[in-house]
Formats: sequence, structure tokens, C-alpha cells
Amino acid sequence: MHQVNRREFCSGLAALSAVSNLPALAKTDRSQKPNIIFVICDDLGWGDLGCYNSRSAIPTPNANRLASQGMRWTDMHSSSAVCTPARYSVLTGRYCWRTDLKTGVLNSYSADLIEPERMTVASMLKADGYYAAGVGKWHLGLGSASANATPEWNKYANRYEKPIDFSKPLRPNPIDHGFDYYFGIPASLNMAPYLYFENDHVVEPATKFIQEQKEPPRGVIWDSGPIAPDFEIDQVLPTLTRKAVSIIHDRSASPDQPFFLYFALPSPHEPWVPLPEYKGKSKAGRYGDFVVEVDDMLGKVMAAVSECGMEDNTLIIFTTDHGADWRLADMCQYEHRANANWRGEKADIWDGGHRIPFIVRWPGHIPAGSVANELGCTSDFMATTAAIIGTKLPPDAAEDSLNQLPVLLKQSKTPIRTSVVHHAWDGMFGIREGNWKLAMGLGSGGWSSEPEHVDPMPGGPKGQLYNLAIDPYEMDNVYQENPEIVAKLTNLLETIQHQGYSRPI
Repeated sequence: MHQVNRREFCSGLAALSAVSNLPALAKTDRSQKPNIIFVICDDLGWGDLGCYNSRSAIPTPNANRLASQGMRWTDMHSSSAVCTPARYSVLTGRYCWRTDLKTGVLNSYSADLIEPERMTVASMLKADGYYAAGVGKWHLGLGSASANATPEWNKYANRYEKPIDFSKPLRPNPIDHGFDYYFGIPASLNMAPYLYFENDHVVEPATKFIQEQKEPPRGVIWDSGPIAPDFEIDQVLPTLTRKAVSIIHDRSASPDQPFFLYFALPSPHEPWVPLPEYKGKSKAGRYGDFVVEVDDMLGKVMAAVSECGMEDNTLIIFTTDHGADWRLADMCQYEHRANANWRGEKADIWDGGHRIPFIVRWPGHIPAGSVANELGCTSDFMATTAAIIGTKLPPDAAEDSLNQLPVLLKQSKTPIRTSVVHHAWDGMFGIREGNWKLAMGLGSGGWSSEPEHVDPMPGGPKGQLYNLAIDPYEMDNVYQENPEIVAKLTNLLETIQHQGYSRPI
């Protein structure tokens, strides 16, 4: 078996270091640096948007318009098929499985996951003179666990954790990771406690109690727990959007200081609670109507940018954290395919779990109506942003982030990213290099089948190998027929895991 050593691996990526010399904006002219708005949804599927799926049963005019004005990526992937690890990678440029979170996600009471002193996109931009604001779902842990707290079982992360105390200042919090301001909810929309927090404190204490809601109807589900008196689950999206829009308007009064807005919508994750004006707007039930509402919230952000006269100097990204929670039963009830024809769904190692929509608009820089078919990962956001502002990343930051600016500017001659590591709910690894994709186990690793380990049959394959060039929907496992490819990808994955980074350093 051929072993890929560190020198060989790095030399294979050495050419990528040249991307740091590609066009970036002058450091001395801050007024010309773009405002950056990163809108990340929760559980939105590749096939939900009309600009990706002509057979979508959901009208998404705003996302479609954004795509017509910018670039639509077709082979973009989240670094994980579930929430917390995917968001960690976006903000840090690092695979989350390098932390102590190896499976599942955090819950609302989990302690802060981002390491102290770790550079984030927010802290990097703030150091360059940006105002950094965040609105929406955090889901990366808040505060530190109390020394006297009794460990409790976190069913989402499959481990014991000491819960944080929301009655005390939440330190650390997003402000400690580079944000100047943050307003949002602790985790997913179906996780207690149900409240808003602002910077390091709770806006209104959760002094009431809400009983759990279970299906049916499909998608209307949340946990039991404390809730703030004025917190209404179906009002979270408009509340967060109003806050994001107000920040955009406020920043228009400071044109000499660019801003970064991280807008994390907690939808269309369960519970599916579209407001009355969106009900019946799709042909995909409550889920589809909730996606219509999500698209309208994007439209309000786009309108605010236009109203403030900032369109020409604002880069907007619209994406999601992983694939959609759209099950076989949903597909039997509706013709809609939230994950298009990609195999699997949220949490899975298959592409339905992590291949995502990714739209970027930057007038005057990104050609309108363009399409990128190159391989990408949302962890690349940090290195790409660093290139845009002309900042060199230190070796101990954004270890798994590659600069995709040449692709955005249509200046790339060769692929920027040649491989990406995939990660499923139960911790199963996968790796993609070119058109070859290897999963290090059987089954989905997520929700399409039992998440527990699937034992191989005697004499059968121990993993899954797919040639995406001829089998894009991962139906023909050719693991046993290609031992040399299995060995090569296994060694590449082990190298990336053990050396602690995957970008040229």
C-alpha cells in the first residue's frame, strides 16, 4: 500500500499557494473593500431552489434573482452533514472533527466549542477594520460549563456534558470570537431554552415552560423546556430578519467602514411553522411553505442593501449548513425533491447530506448568471475572504480552508480544491478526490438508515467507493473492484487527519 507522506502531500498542493497573489483590494482604501453578508440557512436542500432544480415545487424568486445576478456553485459541500460542525467550519475554516465533537451536534446548554484565541472570519475581518455583526442561530455553545454542574446526557452529541447557566453572563460568547455585536438564539429552533440572547446576556429570561410537540403533523416538533414569555416560535424568522435589516441600515451611516454580517437563519429546520401569509404558497406542504418564507427573508436583506445604495460594494453569499431533512415518506406524499436526485438526506455521508446550494453575488467582480462546477467546501469561506481583503492567514488558522477567489473571478486555470473530507452524523468519514468518493463504512452514517455501525458481510466490501463521473447518484459500490483507489484515498484521508491541516501552509 502506497503511503502518502507529508512532503508528498504538500508538494501536490504547492501550486495553490499562488492564489494569495491574486487580485485583492488595496489595504489602504478601506472604503473600497466590500461589505460581506453571509446568509446561511438551516436544512435547506440543493433541490429546493428553482435556480438549481427546475422541477422544484417551491417558488424561490429571491434566491433565483440572486443567482441570475451572481454565481451559482453546483459542487459545493458543507464540511459536515449536520449543524454544529458545519457552522464551526464556516467561521473557523477548520474541520470540526479536529475538535472534541466527533459525532452529532451540540444542544442549547452546551459550552462554547470554538477554542480560545482561535482566529475566526469575524476576528480576521475586525482586525482589518471591519465592523462584524452576527444575527441568528449560534449553535456553537455559549459560556463555560459550571464547575459544580452535574453532567447530563446530550442526546444530540451522544456524550455527557455539563450544562451552562443562562442566568449568568455568557462568557465566552460570539463577542469573544471577533464579533462586535450578536443577537440570536442559542441553537436550533426546536431546542430549549427558547429565548433570545444579545452579546453576553439573555434578553428576556425563560420563566415559562412549553410542553414538547411531537409529530404529527410532520415537521411540527420541538422539545419541552423553559421559554421566555414573549418568545413565539413562528415569530423567530421575522424577528431575526428585522434585526439583520436594521444592522444594514445602521451601517449605511458609516460608509468608510465596511461591515461583515453573519446572518444564520434557523430555518427551514423543524419546527416547520410558516406564518399565515406563506401557507399554501408551495406544493410541498409545511416544509415548502417554510422555504417560501426563508426566501422572502433573503429578499428583505437584498432589499435593504439596495435601499441603502450598497449593492455595488456588497458581496452576498446565500447557502445552507447541509442537506435537507426530506424523507422517503415526504417524497411519497409530494413530488418535490428537496435534495434533488442526490442520494440521502441531512446527516448522511452520501451527497444528499452535504451537497448544498451556494450563491455568490458581487457586482463588477463576479460575472452575472455564471456557474461554477468546481469542487468547493464551505470551510473555504475564510481563506477566500482573506484573499479578498488582502490578508495572509497564519499557519495556525483556517487549516482546512482554500482560497476560491480565482473561481469567483473566473480566473482559475486549474481546480483550487482537489479533495474534501466528508463527515456524517455518527462520525463516519468519507473523502472525495476528483470524481472518486470513498466512505469509510457501510450505510448512510446518518438518518437514511440506522446510524449504528453496519457490519460488512463476510467477503463483502468494508466501505463504499463511487465513481461520480459515471455514477453521480452513488448507486454502484465499486469498493472491491478498485483496491488501489481505496488504498490511495484511505492514505490521503489519514494524512489529512494526522497532520492537522489540508491547505498549503
